[in-house]
Amino acid sequence: MASARGAVIDAVRHDILRGTWRPGERLPLAELADRYGTSTTVVREALARLAGHGLVNNLPNRGIFIKELNLRELADLTELRCVSEALAADLSLNRGDMQWEADLVAVHHQLANTPRRDPQDPTHLNEQWQVLHKNFHMMLLSACDCQPMVKLASDLSDATELYRAWAAPSVAAGARDVEKEHQDILDAALERNAKKLSKLLREHYEATVKVVLESGLAD
Repeated sequence: MASARGAVIDAVRHDILRGTWRPGERLPLAELADRYGTSTTVVREALARLAGHGLVNNLPNRGIFIKELNLRELADLTELRCVSEALAADLSLNRGDMQWEADLVAVHHQLANTPRRDPQDPTHLNEQWQVLHKNFHMMLLSACDCQPMVKLASDLSDATELYRAWAAPSVAAGARDVEKEHQDILDAALERNAKKLSKLLREHYEATVKVVLESGLAD
């Protein structure tokens, strides 16, 4: 039963990040139960879990809705991410050993050799790439040896993931050289250049905000 619930959570999350529903759209429990071949109770549990990841909003007496597009929130989350990760990255560069370097290079190698776009649907991000993308950023900070910082970084990454998915089909997203951004970030980390790394991370995250603005989603 637990595995069945997990499968439903994964399926709903997948469809949300594929843009099946528009920002702010209501999610009818009965229709979702039919869609995933399960009960409304299981669907409700799955959506409650996804609410914890910032993908949906549970509004009392109104229902469950896809998260709204909120540019001010995105800007605030991005600024918090830039500031907090600058500190975590600085600590990570100071405390990371050779094994951390090797692990970081290995994760980047996997990321660099995984298509960013879904081969079956190039307008959307490749799920495997999304997992590796987060793994790379988390590995970058992992040597800071401060779990609250790492958890904050993970939560902020999850909170902005939906914005990245919404903007993925846009021309602005396609024109961005994300692969070079990641290579530059890796190089700065291996150079143990905290100032450069902080600057590159800020540019990397702010580029996502720019893509969302240029995608026309706000219109």
